[in-house]
Amino acid sequence: MRSWSLPVGKFFGIQVYIHWTFWILIVWVFLMHAGSPQGVNQGIWGVLFILALFACVVLHEFGHALTAKRFGVVTRDITLYPIGGISSFESMPEKPAHELLISLAGPSVNVVIATGLWIYLSSTGQVPDLSTLNAAQVANLPFLYSLFIANAMLAVFNLIPAFPMDGGRVFRALLGFAMSRTTATRIAAALGQILAIGFVFLGFFYNFWLVFIGLFIYLGAGGEAVFEQTKSALAGLTVRDALMHRFTVLGPDATIGEAVDALLNSQETEFVVADAGKPIGLLTRNEIVKGLSSGGNEAAVSAFMNTEFFIVSPDAKLFEFFEQSSAKQQSVALVMDGDKFEGLIDLENVQEKMMIQEALASRRILHSTGH
Repeated sequence: MRSWSLPVGKFFGIQVYIHWTFWILIVWVFLMHAGSPQGVNQGIWGVLFILALFACVVLHEFGHALTAKRFGVVTRDITLYPIGGISSFESMPEKPAHELLISLAGPSVNVVIATGLWIYLSSTGQVPDLSTLNAAQVANLPFLYSLFIANAMLAVFNLIPAFPMDGGRVFRALLGFAMSRTTATRIAAALGQILAIGFVFLGFFYNFWLVFIGLFIYLGAGGEAVFEQTKSALAGLTVRDALMHRFTVLGPDATIGEAVDALLNSQETEFVVADAGKPIGLLTRNEIVKGLSSGGNEAAVSAFMNTEFFIVSPDAKLFEFFEQSSAKQQSVALVMDGDKFEGLIDLENVQEKMMIQEALASRRILHSTGH
């Protein structure tokens, strides 16, 4: 996804990106305002307002990120999309009180910005009397007053309890004081999806952006619920519990043709490349296909293997591997106990382990109920 995003700077150690779809919003705003009687000048002011508004959105996200940092939660990056900003956390705090404070921090930033703008506008006599304005004047409010209104609306809108928005996370945190995190997530996600359907419905009649926001919330709520279920199912398990001991090892001088034979004659899709017993790379199905098309059967696997594999300890929590593989966008890792190569682990193994755990849990429930 980073190839689709433009890095714009690093602040407090956190990289900020702008997704390419954000520029669609900029162009749309310019064209919409440029069609007014003021022409291009109005289009430029419209773009400047959107940029100022999204600067406030960035500050909103840093409110989350810097509060999270106080509780030991690392923010990988912040990405701006047309519908808002998203902070990518490496994990979320387990304590409801911490999640509550992190979730409230973003809207609080907008409240502070809106309050500061209101104080400035009031002290300088720039607050317009809305009761005396006609429709055309209301549509062209002063720049700073419009920014004040936008920040107030951002604070209120983000506190709607539609998980995974801030308000939904606040709702989950409050539920978390009385029940398990998994149950709280399931309830918050269900409410979020109900509200998302409402956003989509209203979007067709009032503002089409609500359709996109509704879809984002619906998919995000479902994804969070699945994520929390996965975390619960893998609780107490280590990498050793899902370790693959049987796998094919290729030497660095092995050919792509040999790798193709290994691929076709087994269910394996990842192969370890080792030199004198020490892993030096991974060869997945994608690398084999690439090597076959560009190098042919006789090309050495060492020319196409992935040397940027990641390593996990056999005693690491299984869910930590699940999180790391998602963050690194790599489905497989080498398992090393110190300098000793123990085996492989991939997401497919984790999913199979989850299925086994769920089957065992269902069996225990059936036995406990006497069926």
